[in-house]
Amino acid sequence: MDEPALAEQLAAAQAQVAQLSEELEETNRGVLALYAELDTQAAELRHANELKSRFLAYMSHEFRTPLGAIQSMTRLLLDRLDGPLTAEQERQVQFIHQNALEFSEIVNDLLDLAKVEAGRIDVSPGWFDMVDLFAALRGMFKPVLTNPQVSLIFEDPIDVPQVFSDDRKLAQILRNYISNALKFTQRGEVRVSALRVSEDGEDWVRFAVADTGIGIASEYHGAIFQDFSQIDSPIQKSLRGTGLGLSLSKRLAELLGGSVGMHSVPDQGSTFHVRIPLRGAPVGDATSS
Repeated sequence: MDEPALAEQLAAAQAQVAQLSEELEETNRGVLALYAELDTQAAELRHANELKSRFLAYMSHEFRTPLGAIQSMTRLLLDRLDGPLTAEQERQVQFIHQNALEFSEIVNDLLDLAKVEAGRIDVSPGWFDMVDLFAALRGMFKPVLTNPQVSLIFEDPIDVPQVFSDDRKLAQILRNYISNALKFTQRGEVRVSALRVSEDGEDWVRFAVADTGIGIASEYHGAIFQDFSQIDSPIQKSLRGTGLGLSLSKRLAELLGGSVGMHSVPDQGSTFHVRIPLRGAPVGDATSS
């Protein structure tokens, strides 16, 4: 091949390399711009999430004072301290009192969720017995068991010694489970159990709350532990709530180093469970979100 032909090929190759270099540089500039945009969006998302958490915490605190006043006044009326009530007056005051209690529970869930998201919730582990935990829960729910067709049963814990965890956070998870089970079970039973299991090379305690209620369709299973998730059913529509209880339970379980799950069949019932380590401090930083 003569020298002019080699020079022509070399020039063509150099031109191609220059073009590829220019395209690569342009791609790099695009990638850098994309990274910068993603960083900006991430910062905006963090700021929005912080504002949401601050708003929830602020509003929750502001709601507590009037709610406490309403509950106190209705309690005084129901205790007849200011005189007798007619049957209709008692029915209306009971209605106000019950609504105030439900609203208070929603406010507490909002406040706890805001604390978790802001990384301002503390985990205080200690040793406790399952028998004591179940006894406290049994006493807590005894006054609200108003449906004679539903039984709340606490099974004796199976092979569960003392547990090292935050019993208050665990009780809050189980309270949410039991409250939901009672709300959506019109007849039958709600059964609470605790079982020691060995999984992943560690010892765990698996708590379960099983009911004979309406059950949950499979299309909702993936979203049931997400914020504001609710079941689309006639019973659900007739009951109030934010759908925050299960989401909060999931986050609390994670703070305890555990996990949550569920199994449900429509018209047959649901079982919600939470698994926590038998011994040892919670995984990771207890104050992180």
